[in-house]
Amino acid sequence: MNNIQQNTTLGLLFSLFAMFLFSLKSIFIKLAYAQGLDANIVLMLRMAIALPIYLTILVYFFYKKDTPKALSQKMLIQIIGLGFIGYFLASLLDLKGLEYISASLERLTLFTYPIFVAIFGAMFFSIPLTKRIVAVLLTTYLGLWVMFHQEHLLSPHSNIELGVILVLLSALSYAFYMLFSKKIIGKIGSVLFTVIAMSVSSVFVLIFYFLLFDFSKTQVSNEAWFWIFMLAIFSTVIPSFLASEAIYRISPLQTSIMGMLGPVVTIVLAAFILAEPFDIHQILGMSLVLLGVGLLTFKRSKN
Repeated sequence: MNNIQQNTTLGLLFSLFAMFLFSLKSIFIKLAYAQGLDANIVLMLRMAIALPIYLTILVYFFYKKDTPKALSQKMLIQIIGLGFIGYFLASLLDLKGLEYISASLERLTLFTYPIFVAIFGAMFFSIPLTKRIVAVLLTTYLGLWVMFHQEHLLSPHSNIELGVILVLLSALSYAFYMLFSKKIIGKIGSVLFTVIAMSVSSVFVLIFYFLLFDFSKTQVSNEAWFWIFMLAIFSTVIPSFLASEAIYRISPLQTSIMGMLGPVVTIVLAAFILAEPFDIHQILGMSLVLLGVGLLTFKRSKN
């Protein structure tokens, strides 16, 4: 296996592992909601737990003097902006949307972001939409639409449209982050980029909630703390590094398409853990998603 093949294989593996951990996010959040918490307290505690980890790694970088010379003031401002858009804004919109829709429907809606990645890539970077990529997108989104349509029919929530809109805006924000982060990651590395962007995002979250909300009377049970801790470590810190490294090794669009297996994982877990619907529509939709991702990975392996 040559270096290019090895790099691509590692990128795909990082992307798949990140996808799996990100897919657990909706489950952890719903389980925290079941303990009486809302989106505001969950997001604040999630980032409060994650921030010390990112800051520790960031301090280590500066202590070891491993900070690349390419990290200029201009680039730092760009990373701060991407951290705000890609994690603070996207997370806030996503958690708010989860208050109105099921975990399965949230995951399906969120994974419309590869379309935004493809559109942004064509608009800003002249990245061509090849026939293979279009075929993968069409096949995969047909599967997502089948599952989306069935979830929409079964959902008892009166504000489902609002939830979908909020999660769509979250997908748009994350797509912007993915596409515009690749160039910076290539210059300073995925780990340093991630710790700066996520530290900034965490600080934004804490300032936002400390200024606008009063959590003094909030009661958090031991079980709720457990789910928030799992959310912060296994669905925030670890996959954030994996996703950045995947973006570096393969393209943002390919990373996002591989991540479209996420709804399949979430729907299966939601059916077993949250007792959400799982029938022939979900099976058909998941099959199409697997076919779409299979077209992508088979072609890359053949090349």
